[in-house]
Amino acid sequence: MIVDSNIWSEAFRKHTDDPSPELRMLTDLVREGRVQMLGCIRQEVLQGLRGQEVFERIRQSLRALPDREASFLEYELAAEFFNICRGKGIQGSSTDFLIAACSVAWGLPLLTKDKDFGRYAEHIPLRLVRV
Repeated sequence: MIVDSNIWSEAFRKHTDDPSPELRMLTDLVREGRVQMLGCIRQEVLQGLRGQEVFERIRQSLRALPDREASFLEYELAAEFFNICRGKGIQGSSTDFLIAACSVAWGLPLLTKDKDFGRYAEHIPLRLVRV
């Protein structure tokens, strides 16, 4: 499964006694070794962290998860998805469409809280995890 940066951010930044269902699922996925990390998701999680100590702690935690590398095929598919959605009046980031392309190409569902992916999934064959 691919887990979007918003879930990872919750895991590293928010401390609550009542974790979201997505965070509970992430915990299980990591424990079971069923998470695929993408470099672009790693980057999004690490961007904007306040303080080098926090950055280093999260970077070290994420290093336990090797990246699954996207090939030119996933990048081409991301561009195709971008064009399809843009043609339907739906805007999105290059990173979002790369995540979507990897999810589709690798047959892995995407766990996210980002509602933009729901709009993309109306027009591309993206499988989202609903919890």
